[in-house]
Amino acid sequence: MQFKSHARSLALALSLALVAGCSSTGGTQDGSMDGTRNGGTGTGTGVAGTGQVSGTGIGADGDRAGQQADGRIPEVRTIYFDFDRDNIRSEFESVLVAHARYLRSNGSARVVLQGHTDERGTREYNMALGERRANSVKRFLEVQGVSPSQLEVVSYGEERPAVRGNNDEAYAQNRRVVFAY
Repeated sequence: MQFKSHARSLALALSLALVAGCSSTGGTQDGSMDGTRNGGTGTGTGVAGTGQVSGTGIGADGDRAGQQADGRIPEVRTIYFDFDRDNIRSEFESVLVAHARYLRSNGSARVVLQGHTDERGTREYNMALGERRANSVKRFLEVQGVSPSQLEVVSYGEERPAVRGNNDEAYAQNRRVVFAY
């Protein structure tokens, strides 16, 4: 069991290093965590418009994760959560700051924060958890100065998985909030 944890950590670290080291003009729109379609396994079913995943956002270019220098919508539109948690992980704060900056400078822009969960738990519990996750993102954005009128929260719970599967990797990709502009 410990080996599996180390292997997963290594795979995640390598994926983050790859994402951080690559310059991109676009991004995947299928919600994959490693920048490849369907999570690189061929088993996923991408959800159009979910966006690409960021690494830590720390690097030579400062907090550029998810930002567009020309005022476009940030390309990173999905953030991920730990199992049964609704608190925002520190590696996604720069992504949220980029979205807050975009929304503040574009007062007519609106975004739907779509909360998702993995399939574990009851349908009712997962709907509530997805809503708590989306509301956590909403509160973060409001603290950053985004108008509440620009934000809408919706929970899909376990109903719209980014990846199908009954393993830790699939679960991790399904525990997310998606920015739908």
